[in-house]
Amino acid sequence: MLSAFLTASCIPQSSATPPSPAQHHPTIVSLNPCTDAILAEVADPAQILAISHYSHDPRSTSMDPEEANRFPATRGTVEEVLALKPDVVLGSTFTDPATASAYSRLGLRLERIGMAMTIAENDAQIRQIATLTGNPARGEALIARIDAALTAAAPRPGTQPIPTVVWQSGGMVPGDGTLIADVLRRTGFTNFAAARGLGQADLLPLERMLADPPALILVAGQSAETGKGDDRVLSHPALEALKTTRRAHLGPKLLYCGGPTLIAAAQRLAQIRNSSPARGGGPSQMVEGHPQ
Repeated sequence: MLSAFLTASCIPQSSATPPSPAQHHPTIVSLNPCTDAILAEVADPAQILAISHYSHDPRSTSMDPEEANRFPATRGTVEEVLALKPDVVLGSTFTDPATASAYSRLGLRLERIGMAMTIAENDAQIRQIATLTGNPARGEALIARIDAALTAAAPRPGTQPIPTVVWQSGGMVPGDGTLIADVLRRTGFTNFAAARGLGQADLLPLERMLADPPALILVAGQSAETGKGDDRVLSHPALEALKTTRRAHLGPKLLYCGGPTLIAAAQRLAQIRNSSPARGGGPSQMVEGHPQ
């Protein structure tokens, strides 16, 4: 035994099994509010060197303001990002080519994250970002929470979908190939504007709305966020003539981003669907509620 001990003790250090290095989790700068919200869910706080300035603006953030203010913000200039020395930059498919080229020359890894158009695409993006942070299990946990929220917000089997227009400022409507359209389908609504041939960012004039009204108008103008009144189209007095059409506020911040935003969107849509005219104030009146 003594001989074996002495032999082992004489093994050169270089030939011994080295200790396993600690797993490196990359530092990250995010440049848009949709990835900001996902990143805050799946990364360690120390990994997040900065989020976009949009997330510090109550009008455009997809995060809880208190949560967003925990992190520094950047306007996304190359100089700002370079000074932070991140391992990864989360940009978008709209990142300016000159900016992307500058990141490449400076040795910064740019990951372009597109806009999710379906729940499935949203799940794939969450997995992509969670894997980049080195925390894939947190991505799966977030997806599970979203799935649970969508399941809880789903209508009872056999419930007739509600023909619905999501009416944004200026009369703009979302198309059918959008994330909010997928959420509408899953929570008991049909995209009335898409069924009438309107696509993403098309305009639905007031006159056409009055001539061919849906069962429900989801008003997604600025009043849904500020409470200060919609633009003239969305709050026009002529809408009071639609005696069989309900109106409800839908926060415009719920229309575009996936990630944890989908949980709030599903909950709000279920709340609207379950609000009867008697509780909501009459078919042609605005159904109030927390605009999210």
